[in-house]
Amino acid sequence: MAVEKVADGVVVSIAYVLKVDGQEVERADSSDPIEYLHGAANIVPGLESALNGRKVGDKLSVNVPPDQGYGPYDKEEVERVDRRDIPGAETLKKGMVVEMEDDEGYIYEATVVDISKDAITLDFNPPLAGKTLNFDVEVVALREADEEEMAHGHVHGLGMDEDEDDWDEEDEDWDEDEEADERLN
Repeated sequence: MAVEKVADGVVVSIAYVLKVDGQEVERADSSDPIEYLHGAANIVPGLESALNGRKVGDKLSVNVPPDQGYGPYDKEEVERVDRRDIPGAETLKKGMVVEMEDDEGYIYEATVVDISKDAITLDFNPPLAGKTLNFDVEVVALREADEEEMAHGHVHGLGMDEDEDDWDEEDEDWDEDEEADERLN
């Protein structure tokens, strides 16, 4: 059955231009749209809400305030870290994004905002935290999500490599002998 409108459990393909403070920061054209699973929090809440009930071909402009986007900017998320605690600290430059691991093994991304002789200041806020997001969006296609997409809470497609059960382009030559070898290892 054809999907008529955007609703929870529907895979939505959108083309969009995202502007922040009048500057374009991201784009997906209709020839190469992004896909997301509606209702699974795959996109910012304000945009997902605005797309609810839309149909293929609908075009809209959406202004998403920080509390419906990436949240407010939190000064508490800026941390000064001793250079000795950062592997490869000598190669870092202002503006670089680095991955940091906490004591429990969780990985966080941070932006280098300052470098001194003894410490590096890292900003753990999302880059667009505290910003109003201005989207120009077009709904390009709709389809029902399959059972696996629903179970995983995201869209599966060509080139995905999030877990070993997903097919990706490198698996094109996969055969049963290789599969048997994989099970033995």
